[in-house]
Amino acid sequence: MFSILIPTWNNLPYLQNCIRSINLHSTFNHQLIVIVNEGKDGTLDWLLENKIQHIHHPENVGICTGLNSATALIKQDFLIYLNDDMYVLPNWDKVLANEIETIGHQNFMLSGTMIEPRDTGNACVLVQDFGDDLESFKEQEVLTYHKTASKPDWNGASWPPMLLPTNLWKKVGGMSEEYSPGMYSDPDLSMKIWHIGVRYFKGIGASRVYHFGSKSTRKLGKNIGRQTFLNKWKITPNYFYQNYLKMGSIFKGNLREHRQPLIHKLIHIAKQKTQ
Repeated sequence: MFSILIPTWNNLPYLQNCIRSINLHSTFNHQLIVIVNEGKDGTLDWLLENKIQHIHHPENVGICTGLNSATALIKQDFLIYLNDDMYVLPNWDKVLANEIETIGHQNFMLSGTMIEPRDTGNACVLVQDFGDDLESFKEQEVLTYHKTASKPDWNGASWPPMLLPTNLWKKVGGMSEEYSPGMYSDPDLSMKIWHIGVRYFKGIGASRVYHFGSKSTRKLGKNIGRQTFLNKWKITPNYFYQNYLKMGSIFKGNLREHRQPLIHKLIHIAKQKTQ
């Protein structure tokens, strides 16, 4: 049904848990492509033993280069980008497939909804603590919670779990590698898609994953991705999320064109630089 791309960096226990959840809770059979950075923790041996398709980079090339390196292997019409520290919940893929059928065209970007253990102020997620690592993971409790929890669809698809038509991914050239190892590459991808005329950015409330909280990306440290985005698009990522994608607000259809006065844009940039 989908080609699922999972970058991983010496994070084998979480990768195993992620793939186990895909096998347990998916309605359809999917193409699975794991992008291995280093893999010195036994990841390569495990993937080979289980005959899971993968690409190996001897060094950590980051998310952008890693995802792009898998493009030639994608066989399905739609790709999904998952983090290795995500645990997909029942019917996650069926809900997405139903949404694609309802949309009826291929000019869209979708995101699933994360359940996270800590409140980070993100209006797009459900906050409920079922553990922030594998040792404290309350698997049966999150499965029970998932059955009754309610979350409306929201505006602003951008980050994983992210679904995109494969032809759209190729049209914009995948991830922009100037953001390597990856920070702020998500809003950049959304902006590239916005610039070719796509206005359907939807977060699906009923397609859910439990997210342990950036177990890989927190090892990267900080990069200059935010400044790279500002230099490239002349607005900040926050401005794009808030004023273009209306991130986290209730989904009501295609987003409107953005016509912000230049002076307001310049004031916003000046404020961001002083923060």
